Amino acid sequence: MAILDRFNDIIKANINAVLDKMEDPSKMIDQYLRDMMEDLAEVKQSTAGVMAEETRTKRLVDENHAEVARYAELAKKALLAKNDGDARTFIAKKQELENAGAGLMTAYATAHENALKMRQMHDKLVADIESLKARRAMIHAKVAVAKTQQTLNQASASVGKTESAMNAFGRMEEKANRMLDEANAMSELNTAPVDEAKALEEKYASQGPSAVDDELAKLKSELGL
Repeated sequence: MAILDRFNDIIKANINAVLDKMEDPSKMIDQYLRDMMEDLAEVKQSTAGVMAEETRTKRLVDENHAEVARYAELAKKALLAKNDGDARTFIAKKQELENAGAGLMTAYATAHENALKMRQMHDKLVADIESLKARRAMIHAKVAVAKTQQTLNQASASVGKTESAMNAFGRMEEKANRMLDEANAMSELNTAPVDEAKALEEKYASQGPSAVDDELAKLKSELGL
């Protein structure tokens, strides 16, 4: 049956392989679960149909057996009544029903096998869905932790960049201080040195008698004062 092949493919789906290809496992696992629930609804409907067919063919088999038994009893009664012709008719009918019953048994065996396979696939799919539901919470938790770790990694990278910038800033500040010190030193070197002897000479020269005092002393001498 084509439908059995299709549902076999559904049951054999490898969940882990599908998850490995997902961009966002927490979102895709929910979508995959929804898809499986839709598949389950279809499998359930098909399983019910196959099981109903099994029930119908089993009922036909049982009815056939009952009819065979009934005509067998009628044939016995006819023989007891010394009616061989009637017994022959009942036996012929019984054999006809037995031949039909062989076909019904074959149909029932096939229907029973199909119903068994469908029920097994239905139960397997239900079990897979329950397992996936149990794993979904774990997957969501893992994704949340992974995203938090990614945030921490990004923050750590940002902090590392900040520290690098601070180190670079410190180097530039040190270089600026060094440049200023060099400029001040150059300015000091460019200033003419002070001649201390010259400065002292001017100091003491300014403390000697002035020309007015010399001339006043000369006049006093001339006048005998």
